[in-house]
Amino acid sequence: MSRQSPSGPGQVHDLDIRLIRVFKAVVESGGFSAAENALGIGRSAISLAMSDLEARTGLKLCQRGRGGFSLTEEGQQVYEAGNRMLSALEGFRTEVNSLHERLRGELSIGITDNLVTLPHMQVTEALATLKARGPEVRINIHMVPPNEVAAGVVDGRLHVGVVPAVNNLTGLVHHSLYEETSYLYCARGHPLFETADRVSDQAIAEADAVAPAYALPSHALQRHQPLRCTASATDREGIAFLVHTQRYIGFLPEHFAAPWVERDSLRALGPDRHYYRIEYAVITRRGRRPHRVLETFLDALPGQRPDSS
Repeated sequence: MSRQSPSGPGQVHDLDIRLIRVFKAVVESGGFSAAENALGIGRSAISLAMSDLEARTGLKLCQRGRGGFSLTEEGQQVYEAGNRMLSALEGFRTEVNSLHERLRGELSIGITDNLVTLPHMQVTEALATLKARGPEVRINIHMVPPNEVAAGVVDGRLHVGVVPAVNNLTGLVHHSLYEETSYLYCARGHPLFETADRVSDQAIAEADAVAPAYALPSHALQRHQPLRCTASATDREGIAFLVHTQRYIGFLPEHFAAPWVERDSLRALGPDRHYYRIEYAVITRRGRRPHRVLETFLDALPGQRPDSS
C-alpha cells in the first residue's frame, strides 16, 4: 500500500532533482550495490536517498531484498516521469547555453542625419561587429531629428540613439562618442567664394545665411548670431541645398562638406575664426532592462560604455 507524505500523494513540486538522478542510476544499474560505481557514493548513502525520495513522493518505488531489486508499478511510472523531467531539464540547459552562443533579436537605433560620412565610422563599425557576432540580428535604423531620437529612446521605441550632446535629459544615460567640427561654407559662384580664406567678418555678416531649425549647443548658436539669417533648414542636408544655390552661406560639418571641398565647389569662409565643435553621444534609457543585442552593440563602441543603471 502506498504511503502518503505530509503534503499529499503525487506532490512533485518539491522533488529533489538529485534524488531523481540517484533513483535513475539505481534503476539502470539494477540495484543499490551496482549503482555505487555509477554514482560514486556508498550503498548507505544510496539507501538513504531512496528512502528520502519515497518519503517525498509518498510512494513505494522498489522492492529490495533476497529476491533482488525490482520496481513497483508506481516506481516504474516515477522512473519514466523522472526521465522526462531530466530530459526537459537538459533541453532547457542546452537552450539557455545556446543563447550565449547565438545572438538573436532586434536593435532599433535612431541616428541624426549625415553622420555616415564621418571618417572614423565608429557607429558603422559597431554595427558591423554586432552583425558579425549575431548574423540573425535584425537592425532597424531610424534617421530622425535629435529630439525625436531622444523621445524614442525615452519611451522605448528605440533601444539606442546617436545625437548631439545638447540637453542631458534625466531619463537618459549619455556616453561621449566623438566631436564633429563645422565650418561656414559658400559655394562656387557666391560673391565670397574667391576670397574665402581672407574674407572680412563684415562681408560675412552682410551675406544671406541659413539658420539651423534644430537644437544646437549654446556655443554653436552663438556662431550664428552675427550672421544675416534669411533662410532656415531642419537638417544639415537642407543647409547644403541652400548653400549650393550660390546665394547663401551656412555652417556644415567638415566631413559632410569634404567631397564638395575636394572638387572645389565649396570653400570654408574664414576657417580660422568661423567654426564650432559639437560633441556627439550615444544615449540609452536609464534603468533599462538588460538587452543582449544592445549590450553587444555598446561593447563594440570605443571607449567606456554607458552605464546601464
